[in-house]
Amino acid sequence: MIIGWLKGEVLSTGADTLLINVNGVGYVALAGSSLLAKLAPGREAELHIETRVTENSIQMFAFESDEARAWFVRLTDVPGVGGKVALAVLDALGPNGLMDAVTLGDAASLTRAKGVGKKVAERIVGELSGKAPPLGRFGTLPGAVHAGDKKAPVSAPSGARAEAVSALVNLGYQQVDAARAVAAAAAQGANEGDVSALIKAGLKELSA
Repeated sequence: MIIGWLKGEVLSTGADTLLINVNGVGYVALAGSSLLAKLAPGREAELHIETRVTENSIQMFAFESDEARAWFVRLTDVPGVGGKVALAVLDALGPNGLMDAVTLGDAASLTRAKGVGKKVAERIVGELSGKAPPLGRFGTLPGAVHAGDKKAPVSAPSGARAEAVSALVNLGYQQVDAARAVAAAAAQGANEGDVSALIKAGLKELSA
């Protein structure tokens, strides 16, 4: 059985792990510091989970959104990038920051992640450059989930950039050019949660 999502009461958090009670069963999952900071013992959380099974162990990695989980999977497809390194990259940059770094060829920004040196950063950018952003488990990315109780929702990445890039590709632009245009538009202040605004700003970048 592969676990892909958990909802329950957070029992405790550590430096890089959390313990969550789901119907009387305690699950331990690895998580980034940005997510752990939003979780508090005694409060409910909804988490997207990536389960990794090896010959010697079973590990679960927790994420605030399926978009982050999908990028985690994409990162671990890069030779030499394991689960902890991928988690560190996402913790440092987030899905949008990672997509920008890959799109703009900015390997230096990846070195902000713990355990990521220049060679690994360059390998990640080289391997992922030109590829479409990853989608969720079933081809779509859901909206926000809640980490904490219902009165204190935590916003998850919307996937608006990926939708904007897809729209530009459908208009006839190359994937790489569309991704760079949307990344540049976001960097210049376009509303990252507004697909229409990103498309319009991206078109301006492409026509410049």
